[in-house]
Amino acid sequence: MTELTFYTNPMSRGRIVRWMLEEIGEPYRTEIVPFGAPMKSPEYRAVNPMGKVPSIRHGETVVTECAAICVYLADAFPDAGLAPPANKRGSYYRWLFFAAGPLEAATSNRALGFEVPADRRGMIGYGSFEDVMDTLEYAVSRTPFVAGDRFTAADVYVGSQIGWGLHMESIERRPAFETYLARVTDRPAAARARSLDNAAMQAMQKA
Repeated sequence: MTELTFYTNPMSRGRIVRWMLEEIGEPYRTEIVPFGAPMKSPEYRAVNPMGKVPSIRHGETVVTECAAICVYLADAFPDAGLAPPANKRGSYYRWLFFAAGPLEAATSNRALGFEVPADRRGMIGYGSFEDVMDTLEYAVSRTPFVAGDRFTAADVYVGSQIGWGLHMESIERRPAFETYLARVTDRPAAARARSLDNAAMQAMQKA
């Protein structure tokens, strides 16, 4: 079996990929990468030149960026059923990459206190924060899951973004977001992922 290695830190976006890994149900090896010098070391930059986590190595294939990792794992392990059939992936790709692009940018800017001037909204991909929130509500309200009637890798990513945004108050607390988040995180794999990352975080704090 091709080895699957997960490079992460439990206080990072690696939590998204941990959840995805638990959903696919395949064995993997975890390497915790501390922030600071270890994450910026030549050894780790050979995996991810950005010096950031998460990353995965699957045999000779290295993938970085959470959304890309989620898509890759869904395709690499099709028996997990985490991607729709190829001819039905419109909503799957649409909302996964909406969350990776406009949603990530809008919420990060909001957290940093940056607001796009009204006369400059055409220059930035997400336009306005309000438009992003309305679009996100539309995405999670149309069907039980963002790609339709069943859970996919897109829900791992979108659900993680909503969960983090609500926790950090960079996403508005709307009933549609809370209902969707409860639906997608009420899964054994999500619970296992939280438990593993919380245990790893405690171990790092004790070290």
